[in-house]
Amino acid sequence: MITHFWAFVGVSAVVIVTPGQDTALTIRNTLLGGRRSGMLTAAGVSGGQAMWALATSAGVAAVLQASEPAFVAVKLAGAAYLVYLGLQTLVPALRPRESKTRTSLRGRSLRQGLVSNLGNPKMAIFFTSLLPQFATSFGELLGLGLVFASLTLVWLTAYAFAVAKAGDLLRGSRVRRVVDGITGAALLGLGLRLAAEQR
Repeated sequence: MITHFWAFVGVSAVVIVTPGQDTALTIRNTLLGGRRSGMLTAAGVSGGQAMWALATSAGVAAVLQASEPAFVAVKLAGAAYLVYLGLQTLVPALRPRESKTRTSLRGRSLRQGLVSNLGNPKMAIFFTSLLPQFATSFGELLGLGLVFASLTLVWLTAYAFAVAKAGDLLRGSRVRRVVDGITGAALLGLGLRLAAEQR
């Protein structure tokens, strides 16, 4: 059991450190709202993963995966949300603007992380294919899912600290606008790719 647990942690770590929509959203919100905003985004993402873990443990995620209309609906809603966030970041980066106050995003960061993660039906596929390889009972499946969510929280929080440090140096500069543009384009691209992807 211990060997299985550490194997799970190893696989999880590889998946978590691979950049994707959660990382891009954490970077975006940290640049726009500071370290606290990035940390709240990380907490939202991890909360979404915990909900996917519960859904997987209870068999709900497998039902979603098996239902084409439900799967497509979640996928399109999640893709639309990523496109919206990407455009919200990209458009202002393409024209001069006054710098936003750090407090303007804080109230929404947690919600954005949660909605972004829950709007990604690939999490259902991922959890229903990964977790049963290491556990069988409801409690074990949920426990491993929560371990995954906790590791994600640690990783994305570290990301938020690093990006906030760099963001302080870039704030108000042309380089900062370029970084905002790249982050917005990444979110936009991830949203379009999610919408176009087959299972």
